[in-house]
Amino acid sequence: MTVSKIVQQIIDTNSTNSVVIAQLGLSSLNNLKALVLNQSSARVCLKIFSPIDQTLAQVIKDKQFEQICAHESVLPILAIEGCQRRILNNGRLVIDFHFGPLLQQLQQIPMVNSGFINHWCFAENLDYELLTLDIFWQMAKLSQDNAQLDLDNLNCLQTSAEANLSTNNHASTEPNSKVNTEQTIISWAKLVGLYQNDHLKADDITLLERSALRSQQQQKQAPYPISSISSPQASENALPIAIIGGGVASANLALSLAERSQKVHLFCEDSALAQAASGNKQGAIYPLLTPDNNHLSQYFQQAYLFSLQRLKTLAAQGHSIDYDLCGVVHTGHDERSRKRVAKIIDSYDWQSLIATKITSEQASEIASVKIDDAGILYPLGGWVSPQDFTQAAFKQAQAIADVKLALETQITAIDYQNNAWYLSNKHQRFGPFSALVVANGKSLTQYNQTQYLQATGFRGQVSHAPSRAKLSKLSTVLCAHGYMTPGNNALHCLGASYVKNAEHLDYCPTEQIENLKKIQHSYLEQDWVKDIDISGHSARVGVRMVTRDHAPMMGPAPDIDSILALYKNHQLTPESRKFWQSHPAPTYPKLYVLGGLGSRGLSSGPLAAEALAAQICGENLPISTDFVALLNPNRMWLRKLLKGKALDNSETNV
Repeated sequence: MTVSKIVQQIIDTNSTNSVVIAQLGLSSLNNLKALVLNQSSARVCLKIFSPIDQTLAQVIKDKQFEQICAHESVLPILAIEGCQRRILNNGRLVIDFHFGPLLQQLQQIPMVNSGFINHWCFAENLDYELLTLDIFWQMAKLSQDNAQLDLDNLNCLQTSAEANLSTNNHASTEPNSKVNTEQTIISWAKLVGLYQNDHLKADDITLLERSALRSQQQQKQAPYPISSISSPQASENALPIAIIGGGVASANLALSLAERSQKVHLFCEDSALAQAASGNKQGAIYPLLTPDNNHLSQYFQQAYLFSLQRLKTLAAQGHSIDYDLCGVVHTGHDERSRKRVAKIIDSYDWQSLIATKITSEQASEIASVKIDDAGILYPLGGWVSPQDFTQAAFKQAQAIADVKLALETQITAIDYQNNAWYLSNKHQRFGPFSALVVANGKSLTQYNQTQYLQATGFRGQVSHAPSRAKLSKLSTVLCAHGYMTPGNNALHCLGASYVKNAEHLDYCPTEQIENLKKIQHSYLEQDWVKDIDISGHSARVGVRMVTRDHAPMMGPAPDIDSILALYKNHQLTPESRKFWQSHPAPTYPKLYVLGGLGSRGLSSGPLAAEALAAQICGENLPISTDFVALLNPNRMWLRKLLKGKALDNSETNV
């Protein structure tokens, strides 16, 4: 097996330092396989960039590739644009598959601090003609100043039949010129400072060029700043990170931080984890798609795949989790919703394991009950016990790092003093903490620092129906006007109600009946629906925090008072738009938000948690700059300010 010199060196030295290796192309599996099988004490991240082409399609279908990627999870890698992260060996190995046009994927990687990639290498048989000088400059921008490109595989790279391999050819320095010689690659590597040895180092001009590119990237990211507490390297004396909350997002954040060897203290007001919105018996897990596959839709695909990977990995590690990835059948319930469902599946060429168009006959066969409508099948989806998922993630975090849990501890106030956060309740003060994450669901806006976050609580009652006769045959999750799950422990879940700013969380008979009517309305005159019995008044009530744009909130907590003060000085002037585009929006130091997950938290929360853990620790994020903006807790105000629009009274009189 031919392994990159860089990869072999990392394996042989068994260093404890974190390292990031980036590879162009996926035609060779040698580096991937070597790192997966290696139990290094270092935290290694392998970032693989590949266009979506025939070569990629062949590799993904390769049995060897499936075996490598199934090391701890049997979830397949899909040929969709963006980043798919796989975490192995308790976080010691992270693999990021970046699929899509090479230049675009490189440009979309957020800059957390300065360059972070330690080494570059080529996959065998990478096509020369994919490369441009612009790509090399983007590689240099993301690299540490002493990073190098391993050219061992250079003579294996493919080239067109017409390519002139004469070393007398001059390397072009035009930004978009195509590679036509091996010497060109070497020349470009030298030009951007990625070809170094004992005698040849990146010169000052090259380093200045890199710095300028990073500054340009930081300028683009300015409205949505990415802040970290320090280097990802943990020390024995490092202060712990505090998390307020006790649901799926909080537990997954604790796990992501634990995989980075961070100390974590989680504060939960309930007597056990997953007692609030994450306490339902069954929750559906499937992506939110839009007809135009916009940024929200793209994020949900990547997040959904990450959630499935987390779930399967935790189960493979021996944690007890009730779940069944039996698929989700999505149909309409009236003329308008049927058109919407048809538009979603017909308007975009979805990867078949993300979404597949099905007829009514196929829907009936998949669900094992009669369904009269055509719709969408989400083949990888299904249901999971949110409570089991939450507890498994937290137990795994405790197994690999110093992670503590304080139950029945309702934090009533938070404050920042002497470069650290402190938490208080009626009886005690906790701290100091190096950073604080507010991830407490329905109570997200209870603190002075978070009270203006634009998320609203919606009460949801989920009804339980005993599994009887024809209803017991249901073999997939149904989604229409509400949802319904296959039986588990002799019960089905159906619902859920959606009541804004509810006055109480008591059982509501009216909502129980409404949940039944939603299913009856969705599947008219079907015999199996008559078996749904809600007369036992069995149900569960929770509150989900919902954002206007249906995207979660993840990132630094915005300092709204400071933003509004700046707004008064830069309000609708010719320069106001430019100001907000070029200046970082004020945030509270080392205070973060993870919430607003709505009714799709099982699909969206774990990736948001992983991205936030990476941001806090100063690591590379598994999401694009577009997604950073999409999830930023400050986005509602900034979308207006960046367009030079006025804030309305509800936003200025906070």
